[in-house]
Amino acid sequence: MRRLPDSDQALVLRTDFSDRATWDAVRATILEPVGPYRFYASVTFVDDPEYRDVSTGELLDMARRSAFRTFLIVADRLTMTHPEHPLLVVDLNREPGREFRALPSQIQAIENNLSIANMDFAEFANAADADGVFRGFPQF
Repeated sequence: MRRLPDSDQALVLRTDFSDRATWDAVRATILEPVGPYRFYASVTFVDDPEYRDVSTGELLDMARRSAFRTFLIVADRLTMTHPEHPLLVVDLNREPGREFRALPSQIQAIENNLSIANMDFAEFANAADADGVFRGFPQF
């Protein structure tokens, strides 16, 4: 049975291998520092065809057998084909299986805040737009 890779960082797991250029662009965006304090996402990219086309249910099963994680970021078919390339973010802790999508440019904020428990998964999921994509919190 497959397991998720061990890492002290959040995982960005590629499950769709149809477009290398888009994957490279998504990765580059996630790696860019953001904000006036230049925050970085602390992530490990998993680019292994062993995870091709795995479902959310399979990912939840793998997470149960892997090192404790609170969330998982997935680059799936929709990430590769949607013009905004939204990644799937899956809760593995409080509401296992709850999910929302996020623009690659928002992964830094999500990872930074969830990894240190500064914010809850629900705060990001509830702030997603009507189409289920988190594009950031409103600026006032």
